[in-house]
Amino acid sequence: MLQLAGATALAVLTAGCSLAGTQGAGQGARTVTLVAHDSFVADEGLLAKFKESTGITLQVVNSGDAGELTNKLALTRANPIGDVTYGIDSTFASRALREGVLQPHRPPNAGQGPERYALEPENRLTAVDVADVCVNIDTGWFAQHGLPEPTTLRDLTDPRYKDLFAVPDPATSSPGLAFLLDTVAAFGENGWQDYWRQLTANGVKVSSGWEEAYNQDFSGSAGRGPRPIVLSYASSPAAETNPDGTSRTKALLDTCYRQVEYAGVLTGAKDPEAAGKVVDFLLSPEFQAQVADTMYVYPSVRDVPLPPGWQTSAPLPERPAELPAEQVQQNRDRWVEQWRSVVRG
Repeated sequence: MLQLAGATALAVLTAGCSLAGTQGAGQGARTVTLVAHDSFVADEGLLAKFKESTGITLQVVNSGDAGELTNKLALTRANPIGDVTYGIDSTFASRALREGVLQPHRPPNAGQGPERYALEPENRLTAVDVADVCVNIDTGWFAQHGLPEPTTLRDLTDPRYKDLFAVPDPATSSPGLAFLLDTVAAFGENGWQDYWRQLTANGVKVSSGWEEAYNQDFSGSAGRGPRPIVLSYASSPAAETNPDGTSRTKALLDTCYRQVEYAGVLTGAKDPEAAGKVVDFLLSPEFQAQVADTMYVYPSVRDVPLPPGWQTSAPLPERPAELPAEQVQQNRDRWVEQWRSVVRG
């Protein structure tokens, strides 16, 4: 998925179960290729500590957003482009599982929270972080214009909010797809298309991706665009803070769809054991403690401290919408084509 943090090209990472790992370099050099989405970021100091504590060298290959990443892994299954992956999310996970691109691996601390987001019993995908997709608003804009803030999906079709909403295309964007699934969950098979007709009539702007919608169209971002409503993440307000620590924006928690990001060992990995240790690293306390600061996502492991202010400016939604993975797999392509017909004509 596209996060608030920029993509970082990481050339070398040394990984293990923890910073105090015992898999030292003396056991011989081992290289693992991690195929990740473009927004994978890890603290440089943390990577340096891993380099000192293990002989596993991790080469990072960035491969687009979650959808593009999953497609590449599926198309190269017979000749995999890496050994381990990070960034397949819950909107595309069912395809990765169906295509057989992953093999089982259960990290030692998988029972500390990630099992809450398990998709199947074989442990082919392990939850690393949560990044719920939600409608965000520029609260200052609404105060300045004397307009009540919207609170629900239905509000976005109200003529009072005409030409105010920006959303990424579900055919080309992972958060955009999550929002489409959100509308299916909210309005059902017989109602979601009509909802999109109403959104279209109310002037929703559809962009190719999250970056354009958030950084160019949204008035609450650094880009200061013209629209005060945008599709983003529950954690996005944490990046838009005032000097006093309050946020300029707010996520509408009644509009959220659960999006979980996973890691897994690829089928055909040259060194499955070393690849598994990379998955273990992504669940280590050290890595989990930095995902909020570096990628603006919530850690999947329980009781990992969040940065100051997140509890108030970026709380994790308590009841986000979700659809069963199998239902998404069976209908995703059809829903996207129907969306194109409704919105694009």
